[in-house]
Amino acid sequence: MMRVPPLETERLIIRPFTLNDLDDIHQILDVDLLAAEFGTEGANTRDERKSWLQWTILSYEELAKLNQPPYGDRAVVLKQTQQVIGACGFVPCFRAFEQLPSLRSGSQDADVYFKSPEFGLFYALSPTYQRQGYTTEAIQALINYAFTQLHLKRIVATTTYENVASIGVMRNVGMRIEKNPFPDPPWFQVVGILENRPANLRQTRS
Repeated sequence: MMRVPPLETERLIIRPFTLNDLDDIHQILDVDLLAAEFGTEGANTRDERKSWLQWTILSYEELAKLNQPPYGDRAVVLKQTQQVIGACGFVPCFRAFEQLPSLRSGSQDADVYFKSPEFGLFYALSPTYQRQGYTTEAIQALINYAFTQLHLKRIVATTTYENVASIGVMRNVGMRIEKNPFPDPPWFQVVGILENRPANLRQTRS
């Protein structure tokens, strides 16, 4: 069964959430990052975030039982203080990825782009801890695990044109940045793509 163990980097631990993390993650996702664009309907109340957290924790075990990819958010924790400073994880991305030139099928009709699933990354860090390399460090640990343990062929991340910080993280971990050359759908804008090659792996501990 595919259970992702805690992943350790120089400064961080990326681990499964517990119910004790509710107040921290509610503060980060629903208060500190209220204006951030995560592709959701907006901030959750504490009770709504609690339901999300319970669902997230249950999904670790249930997906593992079904031998499904280990989708779901995990806590980003400072190793020195054990403080939860954000969330990251693996997510299913369902987009018209063949609109991107590098992922376009040679036989693809020029006017028809079917949606397809890709294995994606999610990351969100408290503003207090942004621009210190923590996000890149956490995402690199996820990439290393996905490539060496899950033997994933490719991993992606998506964001908006305006999210310069997110695009910077993509570049820092070696992703190729592509933009949707079409105006539609309006929410499908920037994609980072990383293929599984030895050069894309960096030292982390797990």
